Amino acid sequence: MTKDVLITISGVQTIDGEVNNPVETVTPGEYYFRNGKHYILYDEVQEGVQGVTKCMLKIGEDTVDLSKKGTAGVHMSFQKDKKTRTSYQTPYGSMMLGFDSRMIRVMETEDMLHVKLEYDMEVEEEHLAECTLTMKIKSKGMNERKEKGE
Repeated sequence: MTKDVLITISGVQTIDGEVNNPVETVTPGEYYFRNGKHYILYDEVQEGVQGVTKCMLKIGEDTVDLSKKGTAGVHMSFQKDKKTRTSYQTPYGSMMLGFDSRMIRVMETEDMLHVKLEYDMEVEEEHLAECTLTMKIKSKGMNERKEKGE
């Protein structure tokens, strides 16, 4: 995988049996592999919010950590078959989030990393939603190289 990557993050939440509108973000980022873990750095820009949030994904065999620093700050940790909690700091105050990870799947090829998470999310110890998060990290220019037969 190259240092320069394109990241596609798709999320779906099911609340009380109803699927909310899926959300998808595509953004450039940087990829590193160190000490057996994949690191992806990218900036997140939210509509109607000033400033940029710096994000870091750390992906291991059965763990995914997502740290965000900026207008809002959080360190979310997903560990297979474990429940984790974190404090989500927003400009309006903080709230406790809980994640009960049911499935973490990491598939890796030479030019792509595909991660799928399924988890239950709690807010202030109340079940909020069943969530599915899919992340595709691919080397920038991967499609161009394949078209040229490289």
